[in-house]
Amino acid sequence: MQQRYRVGGRSPRWCCRVTDCEARGMTRRHSLLALLVVLLWGLNFVVIDVGLADVPPLLFLALRFAAVAVPAVFFVKRPEAPWRTVAMIGAFMSFGQFALLYLALALGMPAGLASLVVQAQIVFTVLIAAVVLRERPSPRQLAGVGVGVAGLVVVALSHGAVAPWLPFVVCLGGALSWAIGNVLTRRAKGASGLSLVVWSALVVPVPALLLSLVVDGGPAIASALQGLSLMAVLSTLYTAVFASLIGYGIWNSLLARYPAASVVPFTLLVPVVGVLSAWLLLGEAPSLGELIGGAVMVAGLAVATVRRRGAVREAAPA
Repeated sequence: MQQRYRVGGRSPRWCCRVTDCEARGMTRRHSLLALLVVLLWGLNFVVIDVGLADVPPLLFLALRFAAVAVPAVFFVKRPEAPWRTVAMIGAFMSFGQFALLYLALALGMPAGLASLVVQAQIVFTVLIAAVVLRERPSPRQLAGVGVGVAGLVVVALSHGAVAPWLPFVVCLGGALSWAIGNVLTRRAKGASGLSLVVWSALVVPVPALLLSLVVDGGPAIASALQGLSLMAVLSTLYTAVFASLIGYGIWNSLLARYPAASVVPFTLLVPVVGVLSAWLLLGEAPSLGELIGGAVMVAGLAVATVRRRGAVREAAPA
């Protein structure tokens, strides 16, 4: 059952629909799906690190989203959302987020610190959703986000987190772009999560390739394509299939069902999985500060999402 509501006389297109799912909070099944996304995205940092050994970052971005869009666009139905909204989701959530993140890395932002700074999207998403969608997070959700951000700060300080101001600001821009994409996806809540991923991916490859030409140069692109290794191909396929089609497909579906403040705190665990997977797969042992900060981030997620015993009930099928 759905109910429309209007706030302050604003047009309904800027307001949310309150569903039974939203009123009761995330079910166990959907929480497990969110944790699956966290696992896929956390491993993605290791996969990207391997892929970037052979391919310039922006070219890697173009290849990733070309693989997301083709051939899936010929088999996945166009999303039930205005094309303008779909294009904006692609521009902000996919192109803007990753182009700015990669640019920050090119400007000297440490990769570990960048993976933490980009999680500022959690705060940005909650604030933008509160203003644009009139979604008011509960005190418990706000407290959980606050605890999680404190954990991010602990990890950043353990890195001796010092970065030039320009790449830091650029990386924050990537976090803001991701947050805007989250809110746009929330507004397109009638559309399939997978269809949004596939069709919005069409926006990315050409701008990413053009930007790569400017940043990396034609000779570097030609050399990378001619010497494309098996690991680079496998890395591209992982980022396209598992991180984007599966990961963002599930993510978009969850944002369509639940308020942003119920979903985005799960990304607090992405850096935790990233650090642990780098430890297990690349031999990059975490510091004591990273372990403590990771524990604080897990606590923040628990505060934001775990409710009193008996409060979790399966929602009616939507």
